[in-house]
Amino acid sequence: MTAQKVHKIWSRELDLQDFSDDDDFFDLGGHSLIMAKIQENITKELGVEVPMDELFRQSTVAKISAHINSMQAVS
Repeated sequence: MTAQKVHKIWSRELDLQDFSDDDDFFDLGGHSLIMAKIQENITKELGVEVPMDELFRQSTVAKISAHINSMQAVS
């Protein structure tokens, strides 16, 4: 469920429809301004604040989703 939501956010912000959850954000044409929008949307839509440095380290939908799930499990 989390991965689907994150994928949808990435799709919207990167203006891409066809990519894998294992594709790297930067390989898809992402940059810091887009990542800031993604961070804002994750906070709004998932209710979780992921630090920007973590988003850059976890630069795939799959990795960010796993990180968000682990954050929610601790809460």
